Amino acid sequence: MSGPEGRADAPGAGWSEECLLHDADGHSANGHDVIPRGGALRARPTTPAEPPTPAEPPTLTESPTAAAQPGLVEPPASAESHAAAGSPVTGEPKAVTEPLPPVEAVEAVEAVDALGELEWERAVELIDAADEVCLACHVAPDGDALGSMLALAQALRAMGKRCLASFGEPFAVPAILRFLPGQEMLVEPARMPAAPELMISLDAAGQARLGALAGAAGRAGALIVVDHHASNTGFGGVRLVDPDAAATAVLVEELIRRLGVPLDRDIAQGLYAGLASDTGSFKYPCTTPEVHDLAGRLLTAGVRPEAVSRELWDRAPFGYLQVLAGALARARLERDAADGRGLVWTTIARSDRDARDVDYDQLEGVIDQLRRTDEAEVAVVCKENDRGEWYVSTRSKGSVDVGRACVELGGGGHRTAAAFTMGGEPAWIIDRLRAALRVPGELD
Repeated sequence: MSGPEGRADAPGAGWSEECLLHDADGHSANGHDVIPRGGALRARPTTPAEPPTPAEPPTLTESPTAAAQPGLVEPPASAESHAAAGSPVTGEPKAVTEPLPPVEAVEAVEAVDALGELEWERAVELIDAADEVCLACHVAPDGDALGSMLALAQALRAMGKRCLASFGEPFAVPAILRFLPGQEMLVEPARMPAAPELMISLDAAGQARLGALAGAAGRAGALIVVDHHASNTGFGGVRLVDPDAAATAVLVEELIRRLGVPLDRDIAQGLYAGLASDTGSFKYPCTTPEVHDLAGRLLTAGVRPEAVSRELWDRAPFGYLQVLAGALARARLERDAADGRGLVWTTIARSDRDARDVDYDQLEGVIDQLRRTDEAEVAVVCKENDRGEWYVSTRSKGSVDVGRACVELGGGGHRTAAAFTMGGEPAWIIDRLRAALRVPGELD
């Protein structure tokens, strides 16, 4: 999880050679709080495709499954002090101070149009004509958001473009992503132009998810949106949005190809981190033959899969094991919840991790342990952040649409992985979530 001694903590800091994953060892980390919505990539064309007529079907992807959107919310509190599962907490919930921007409600937005050839052409034309391109991904970036953004930033630099990349406060690269190349191109959000010539938004379902950079996106001369969330609100002038894509990295790789930039090891590494993150290391239903084809091209470019995997999932400080043990000991199983499909949940208070010197962003792998429960279709981890807010991560095995429930509670994400942030006591929050889960999603 946390970086090796001597590794800087600030975005853009230089890393040692081993941190670049050029060695056989690499470093490990734990998993992401993000799961993919979608999946299939289209077969790669051998020649440029002719623009389809309006009656023709979209050209990019086929179909995948859901992934949770990272960074939607913040962490939980210890379970010992909470009321028994199922009993509501009395009193009004505390107000959330300066919460992270929520994902706009899916029901308030029409379905995003299928991605067609014209959108790709418009995006390439805008990038070719721009002297400077500003990139922004969603707040609290995960592997897909940051990996995709840094990969595109390096491709634009290879084209000779001036390029700035950033994300909203808190402006700190998660420990598990500090191995990604290209971080020297990151700048604090305050250093981004107030009205960019061209801005590209990556992996953000709505403009509000850009946090402090949402205003700049609204004032940009042109805004290209690259995203794969079904809950995308349809913002931006040019929308490279495909809910069937396994990851935003899939769309970024296609854009880089259309820009004529060959993949090198550093560009490929960011894309691979995004693809591996949002496919759950290629184990979620969105993992199609085309996904493996893309992974193969990235490995051919020089990516070391074992090194990236260790960074993302297989590394943690000893204190994390103690925090995990406490979270599992507090876990509660509600067999009748989620329309009888079962709910398992736990909490991690700020005091729990402070006692073990564990950072908030090192807790993402806890839910992967909880979701293994055979008796529960839905797994939930409430994590308390440094502001005292609760980030509620949810996972489903497929028969319950947790994305819909999280949207109802002010968050968003994918069918099988989603999240929301809320103030109040965890037991009260679970009561709200339990009620939202009473209407089951369609069976897969």
